[in-house]
Formats: sequence, C-alpha cells, structure tokens
Amino acid sequence: MSYNSRPKFIGISLILGLSLLGFFIFKGLKTFSDKDRVVKVKGLAEMNITAVSAQINLSFSFSGDNLEKIIHDTENKKVRIINYLIANGIEETNIKIGSPLITDREKYYDEQWKNGKTVTVKIDRYSNELSLTIQSDDIKTVENKANQLKSDLIKTGLTSRIYTDYRFPELNSVKPKLIAESTKNARIAGEQFANDSEATLGKIKTASQGQISVSGLYDPPTPYLQKARVVSTIVFFLD
Repeated sequence: MSYNSRPKFIGISLILGLSLLGFFIFKGLKTFSDKDRVVKVKGLAEMNITAVSAQINLSFSFSGDNLEKIIHDTENKKVRIINYLIANGIEETNIKIGSPLITDREKYYDEQWKNGKTVTVKIDRYSNELSLTIQSDDIKTVENKANQLKSDLIKTGLTSRIYTDYRFPELNSVKPKLIAESTKNARIAGEQFANDSEATLGKIKTASQGQISVSGLYDPPTPYLQKARVVSTIVFFLD
C-alpha cells in the first residue's frame, strides 16, 4: 500500500467502524426500549360444574328424663321412617343410618327471665338425636323429592328436619381447562391492544393466576349447579 493511499484506507475503516458502532448502539437502545414496551391484560374463564350426586339428610330427636324411653321412641320412629321410604320406592341400600347422639345434661334446671323476674325452669335431662341420609343420583329431582318427603312425613306423624346436600367434582379436575381458557382470553385481549397500537404481541413476560372461586347459581334456582371462575393476569411484551 502506497503512502498516499494509507490515509484514505484509514478514513474508510474509521467510517465503517463508526457505522457499525452506531448500528449496535441503536440495536442496543432499541432492545432496551422494547423491554419497557409491555401490555398487562386479564383473562376471565368461567365454567358451570354439575353435581355428581346428591343426598337427602333427615334428622329427628327426642328428649326427656327417662333415657330408656327416649331410646325406644327414637328406634321406633327410625323403623317407621325406613319402612315408609322403602314402601315409596327408595332402595334400602341407599339409606344410611347415623349413630345416635345421646346428650346427658349436667344441669336439669335453667334460669330464664319471665314477666320481669328470673324464674327457674325444669329442662329435660337427656336428648337423643338420630340422622339418616338418602343417596340419589337423580340430582335434578332430589329437591322436589325432599320437599314431598317432608310433607308426607308430617302427615304421617313422623315430622323430621330435612335438607339436601350435593357433591361436586374436585376443582383439580377442571382447573387445567379453566387456566388454559383464561390464558387464551388474555392473549386475545392483548392482541387487540397490540393491533390498536400498531404493534405485535410478543412473548409472556410475567403471569399470575388468581384463586379459583366457586359460587352457586340462583337464577333460576339450580342447587345442583355451581360456577367456577378464575382470572389470570398476564404481561406480554410488545414488538
């Protein structure tokens, strides 16, 4: 290389070097800037959960000072109720009998306020409570059956406390689907925002899943249905 061409070569190299340096600085600044270009969106997912089984809970009690008598009365009423249930088409295998709950009160008298003064009132020493449960797979009609049973038992002198209870699937069985749906809905919301901003939705920066909540449906009254709900919060990069 001649002496005269050396300054020209050095100048070209310097220009190329400065150009490359400027390019990498620009890319670095752009990458740093892009890290701050994010969008935070929420994705909602809801799912109705149907009960897998139901049961009618029935209970009654007797009280008095003669323990043998209240045990006898309890057993007699239990047999009559079971006979009534079987006679009305309920399988005996679907009837579960709980253990008797006998209470022996240490105090036989109670102080009560009546007519402006405190009076001593005698209370029964013993009480005996018994419960029965009737299993049912027909979840949509069990409520009507319980109401009819309550009415029929009153008419036959077998008045009892009656209410229904439902068993639902474990939340873990629906959790993956709920999370996937909420994430999908969050991405849809993020893409809409990106399009409006003339940008492209990038990868997920951070994500957090809210707690799954379960509530009953009351309109219309369907006690055998519950609604599971989850909200996921996701932060996306914007390109």
